[in-house]
Amino acid sequence: MAEQPHAEGGASPKHETLMEKLADKLHAGGGKGDSSSSDSDNDERPRPSAPAAEVKPSFSVSAAAAAAEARAKVFRLFGREQPIHKALGGGKPADVFLWRNRNISAGVLGGVTAIWILFECLGYHLLTFVCHGLIFSLGVLFLWSNASSFINKSPPRIPEVIIPEDLVVNIALSTRYEINRAFVNLRQIALGRDIKKFLMVIAGLWLLSVLGSCCNFLTLVYIVFVVLHTVPVLYEKYEDQIDSYGEKGWVEIKKQYAVFDEKVLSKVPRGPAKDKKH
Repeated sequence: MAEQPHAEGGASPKHETLMEKLADKLHAGGGKGDSSSSDSDNDERPRPSAPAAEVKPSFSVSAAAAAAEARAKVFRLFGREQPIHKALGGGKPADVFLWRNRNISAGVLGGVTAIWILFECLGYHLLTFVCHGLIFSLGVLFLWSNASSFINKSPPRIPEVIIPEDLVVNIALSTRYEINRAFVNLRQIALGRDIKKFLMVIAGLWLLSVLGSCCNFLTLVYIVFVVLHTVPVLYEKYEDQIDSYGEKGWVEIKKQYAVFDEKVLSKVPRGPAKDKKH
């Protein structure tokens, strides 16, 4: 009876050790399962993609951009920032002035030259020309309309011409705006606020008076038309050379104007800066 407690006390440690071993085995198995599941979860999770490599522009693209930036900084006549085609308004008129279609440009220039020779060299008058043209056109159309039944041909199709109201209104508004702006500039010049603009206007009017004394209005319009058909296309062809010479001339003009301003214009009394409100 005395040995029974000793035996029970010795059996209990063995039992505890067996339970601890089983628990350790179960814990080890669970850890492996968790690690495997976590590994599978990591495998199933989308891995962050590697950062995309920055696409560097090629050498040709960067060189073209540098060339375009250098051209933008080049001196252009009259402060022009757009190509000569856009500076002329673009569209068909600019195509005609820049000889994009040689046949159309040559035809327009030839027609204007024929009109100038007809009026200026042959002494034809505008009103007479218009009346004779209308007489000829109306006579041909009248005879064609009446003779169509005898010659078994269809009568002429004369389109109905109607001037849209919007076109006339837009032209009138544009003309009104330009006239008002001219009056504002003339007022500013007359008040003596801008001597530089005053000198430019005086020089322009004097040049027009000289041209008017040398030729009449029709010849002056023809000269302007020929200049528009020759100067822009030559300028577009030799743009860089002309701009380089223009830059040198502009710098020299600025120097001379600075000297003239210091010696003459600075001594001229100027008008008030603002209008006096009564």
